[in-house]
Amino acid sequence: MILSRYERMIARRYLLPGKGEAFIFLVASISLVAVMLGVAALVIVMSVMNGFRAELFDKIVGLNGHAVVQGVGGRLPDWRDIVREAKVTPGVTSAVPMIEQPLMSSYNGRVEAVLVRGMRVQDIRGNSAIRSKIIMGDLNRVTPGSGRIAIGSRLAEALGAQVGSEISLISPQGQTTPFGTVPRIVSYTVGAIFEIGVYDYDKAYVIMPIEDAQTLLLMGDTVGMVEIQTVDADRVGQILAPLAEKLGGRAVIADWRTMNAQLFEALAVERVAMFTVLSIIILVAVFNILSSLIMLVRAKTRDIAILRTMGATRGGLMRIFMTVGTTIGALGTLAGLVLGAIFLFYRQGVVNFVQFVTGQNLWDPSIRYLTELPSKTDPVEIIVIASMALVFSFLATLYPAWKAASTDPVQVLRYE
Repeated sequence: MILSRYERMIARRYLLPGKGEAFIFLVASISLVAVMLGVAALVIVMSVMNGFRAELFDKIVGLNGHAVVQGVGGRLPDWRDIVREAKVTPGVTSAVPMIEQPLMSSYNGRVEAVLVRGMRVQDIRGNSAIRSKIIMGDLNRVTPGSGRIAIGSRLAEALGAQVGSEISLISPQGQTTPFGTVPRIVSYTVGAIFEIGVYDYDKAYVIMPIEDAQTLLLMGDTVGMVEIQTVDADRVGQILAPLAEKLGGRAVIADWRTMNAQLFEALAVERVAMFTVLSIIILVAVFNILSSLIMLVRAKTRDIAILRTMGATRGGLMRIFMTVGTTIGALGTLAGLVLGAIFLFYRQGVVNFVQFVTGQNLWDPSIRYLTELPSKTDPVEIIVIASMALVFSFLATLYPAWKAASTDPVQVLRYE
């Protein structure tokens, strides 16, 4: 929209009203602040929800893989052949055999449910989700036959254990006696403590060499599953289709979408719902722009009539008022983007401050899975939010601009 020199001058004067027009300026300022808060709210909420999904996906998939091959009855006696077949499947980047079994742990009279995971030593050290999250101890000390294990930070806190503590793992698969099965109790030394960032994992996982897990669970040379990573998590079903045909009835494949379907579907639905609800805030802010422009047109009716008698065209007047409203919306949108970026940068500090002031735990990791408030800004979403705010602001200017252009100078100036 190209403005002439006098149109730019008048639009600038209407944006900064003079003496006696403070009320109109106040309403316009409120409109700008409303747009700013609406845009900031959308940016913050959508970025946090994107971050929540991305963090959950990275941590869940980083620890559990894109898919797992599970044996019938929970055991894979021919796991070496399955690993070999998986690795030669196009699109598969890694195949890791492992054992995963829920057990009980005990230390100093405290008992906690745990999920024991047995992995080959090279796989334990090569897993970035574990290796980069060690907060105490040394993962290199967790070796076959050493009696050392790695446990999650929340589990260590619940048991009161630390590096060097000896905890007992209790397995129901023990020796059979005339009086029944005697649980198998084996003591292990804590060699490392990790904090992945997902509460359920940090509270339950116990990592040990696969040889020690086989001995503890009396599994011989079998494993429970083979974890598979692919080049594209979204195409995992298509990539693993040839492998599924080879396995036949020996094993079944479950991908990350099947194992966590309810969680990610709930996040997707909530994301759409929050975007829709928060978009209403911008719509309400746009109505403020509409009302402020209507007030401005009514206050400037005489000036508009004079401009018409001086040769101003209807199109010129429409451009002036459309420029005023669109400028308010654009400034509000820009301020909202800046405010949203600042909030996201200091988001954890803001959460800690509010918790300190209110005395309430706003981010309980036992409820929200993650230990910190995540954030991931999607540039496409930012463009959509900004464009939506600008389009709504522009549409709000059409009626006031049309009313201004429709002013009849003869009727207005008849009694002047």
